[in-house]
Amino acid sequence: MIYSLLVTAAPASGHASLTAARFARAVIGRGHQLRRVFFLDDGALNGLSSAVTPQDESSPLELWASLAGEHSVELVLCISSALKRGLLDAAESRRYERDAVTMHPAFELGGLGLLVDAIAHSDRLLSFGP
Repeated sequence: MIYSLLVTAAPASGHASLTAARFARAVIGRGHQLRRVFFLDDGALNGLSSAVTPQDESSPLELWASLAGEHSVELVLCISSALKRGLLDAAESRRYERDAVTMHPAFELGGLGLLVDAIAHSDRLLSFGP
């Protein structure tokens, strides 16, 4: 079965982001395919590279980054949501003349067309968020 995930929850607002990352790992562990994880609205904050999680908590950023690194999972931040929240890759940082790249390299920016593509080419889309 082919899954895609839509994450609309910020990493610091409850457990939805952690649950989504753990679900993604379980999907892959059971032999299913994970086509794409799309982060929309406050979910885009999952890609913020400067986020620091307290030592006694699991880091959603680390879970997502390891998932991308170990299993080549595509992590897409909605470009509109990301820019509104100050998440910039190198290209957007230059474009808007900002000094810093604030997006973790495991993530990429993309438009809503990538969400539509994920829906069209997946058997299931699961949403995690408020």
